[in-house]
Amino acid sequence: MKELTVTTIIRECSFEELAPSDRELVERAKEMTRNSLAPYSRFHVGAAILLADGRVVSGANQENAASPSSMCAERSACYQAGSIAPGVAFRKIAIAAWTELHKPQGLDYEEYFQDSPISPCGACRQALLEYETIGKTPVEVILYGRKRCYIFPSIASLLPYCFTDF
Repeated sequence: MKELTVTTIIRECSFEELAPSDRELVERAKEMTRNSLAPYSRFHVGAAILLADGRVVSGANQENAASPSSMCAERSACYQAGSIAPGVAFRKIAIAAWTELHKPQGLDYEEYFQDSPISPCGACRQALLEYETIGKTPVEVILYGRKRCYIFPSIASLLPYCFTDF
């Protein structure tokens, strides 16, 4: 038996250090958090996907009392992109989140965003991975946090030993 090591390269930067086009994509994800329906978790997530043809498609999490049928922001955006732009590869996705839980009321909207980035759940990683596989090109992932942003080179880098043989 031998031991294997999985290494993922993650770039960390401030929002200001992002390229202007990446900041715009993050701002779109942040705006989408306002469209979130999160009466149960009160955790508002927005996602924005840059398509190869230059269009940006976005989504927000949508919760309901039948929790398993709720939809994450990332899948909301990627399923919409797949529906309105079939066959168009994804280039980048930006994700942002905020919550008023454990924070005093009356803060400025910007102060509710997470200090550190949040990462997509496993179901979202797999859904996004399938679009990355179909598009035959890495999809860069930009995770926004007020104090730092993380940039992953691809969806596959978020999901080591991923299932792509379909």
